[in-house]
Amino acid sequence: MSTTVMLVDDHELIRQGLARAFERDEDMHVVGQAGSVNEGLRVFGELTPDVVVTDLQLPDGHGLEIVRAIREGNDAVGLVVLTMHAGDEQIFAAMEAGASAFVGKDSKSSEVVSAAKHAAVAPRTFLCAGLSAAMMRRATAPAAPRLSAREEEVLELLAEGLGTSDIAGRLYLSESTAKTHITHIYQKLGAANRAQALVTAMRMGLLQS
Repeated sequence: MSTTVMLVDDHELIRQGLARAFERDEDMHVVGQAGSVNEGLRVFGELTPDVVVTDLQLPDGHGLEIVRAIREGNDAVGLVVLTMHAGDEQIFAAMEAGASAFVGKDSKSSEVVSAAKHAAVAPRTFLCAGLSAAMMRRATAPAAPRLSAREEEVLELLAEGLGTSDIAGRLYLSESTAKTHITHIYQKLGAANRAQALVTAMRMGLLQS
């Protein structure tokens, strides 16, 4: 009996290319395609395939929304994340969401098919070529500094592009107090300016990209 597969990607050319790759394997059968989160969840509900291969960046949301939604109610479905953005942050996010495999879009189509086969037989394991290196980098990375709740709020507003006076107004602070919080954030992150602080905060997981 063949393994049924559903493809989710907002680029039709990519979906069609993947579909042809799966068609070359007699054990795999693409039964449905979708181009968005909402369509993907709807089609999954109608077809209940054995494996879902989804991109991360979709027009109406994030592919991990599909992974989480399916995994919450089903441990038997294979969930493969296929993405151009194969950084450590994306790898760990996919693993924590319940994905079965993580594959970069620069991989060969045969690797995507292999990942789908793995996902079908071992949906609750996590296959990723870069996982070991990512875990090593996480283990050796310096611990993120502890920011106060107020400093976290200020950091978020800095990431939105607000200046000191705007941050003060948004948080009902005096401008000098807002400036003090910003200075403390820079000191804790070892940054000399806003750009350095935001890059460091993202690398340490204090901000989402």
